[in-house]
Amino acid sequence: MGATSILVVNPGSTSTKVGHHACNEWRWQQVVEHPLPELAALETRGQQLQYRKRVLQLLLSQQQLDLSQLTCIVARGGLLRPTKSGVYVVDELMVSDLTEGYAGDHPANLGGLLALGLAGPLGIPAYVVDPPSVDEFWPVSRLSGLPEIPRRSLLHALSLRAAARRACEDNGWNYPTVNLVVVHLGGGISVSAHYQGRIVDVNNANEQGPFSPQRCGGLPARSLVRWCFSGAQTEKQILDRMLRRGGMYAYLGTGDGREIAGRMSAGDDEARLVVEAMAYQVAKEIGGMAAALGGDIQAIVITGRLAQLEPLSEGIRSRTEFIAPVTFYPTDLEMDALVQGALRVVNGLEEPRQYAVEVEGL
Repeated sequence: MGATSILVVNPGSTSTKVGHHACNEWRWQQVVEHPLPELAALETRGQQLQYRKRVLQLLLSQQQLDLSQLTCIVARGGLLRPTKSGVYVVDELMVSDLTEGYAGDHPANLGGLLALGLAGPLGIPAYVVDPPSVDEFWPVSRLSGLPEIPRRSLLHALSLRAAARRACEDNGWNYPTVNLVVVHLGGGISVSAHYQGRIVDVNNANEQGPFSPQRCGGLPARSLVRWCFSGAQTEKQILDRMLRRGGMYAYLGTGDGREIAGRMSAGDDEARLVVEAMAYQVAKEIGGMAAALGGDIQAIVITGRLAQLEPLSEGIRSRTEFIAPVTFYPTDLEMDALVQGALRVVNGLEEPRQYAVEVEGL
């Protein structure tokens, strides 16, 4: 096997992370910020894609990357049909689902489209790894209490699985033989139960679980219904409030952990209460996932940049360390997880999955 050269693309809400990994090391990584006024002017998915494509091509030109030497391109997966975990080839059906927003709109939908747009003319494969739609639920995990509204597996799968693998490597464990509760603390919060290498339960960060910097999490159902039918706001306005202007933002006017840490240091009691409440809700969700695994867990693993907010991370630890040891990886593991997924395929350690074939069988 010759030297590998992999381009990694990870689109987020207001930025795109791009990196070049070659000969078993990162050659460079860069975060391109997208000004909010520019994003606001993009009204369609097509406009958003073309905007990100231009930004990506400009960056690659500035970095003077020789695209002809690339082995493959790997990107963050978007909202797709329920899938198994793993590395997926970006195929025609995936392109269709990402373009149409089959399972919903999210900036991550652009990842596979950008990757294939560059990889296609080069004659090299484009991959996505552990998309948010990974579904390994137990049958009992799906029942919500109303048959019309089943619980869905929608999660930060890439981050959660990367943290689980890291914890197992650090402790000498074999991931498919241990049980873990793994938490992603970011713009959304996912708390997941890992049973012998499968994510068998998780809160849907858009609908359930703890509130986050921008999302409201689970809400009292009767009050929510009354609010929705009050006529005060449209459906679009309600969803925007719940998913983009809820959580920390709703209480404090910001979801920036650094700003909130500064306010707490300055004696802002309201900021402290909101952070304590978030830690309290995350801890309760961890307890629920521990119960789902019958209390038989080796560790609680917490990742994501929001874990750098010490009052939050310590608040979670103090309420949950009686269950199992708590390990923190307070950073973004996604870029490394993407390149490691691609390397497993390139090195013949994992067979890439065909999206159209996989979803037909689910």
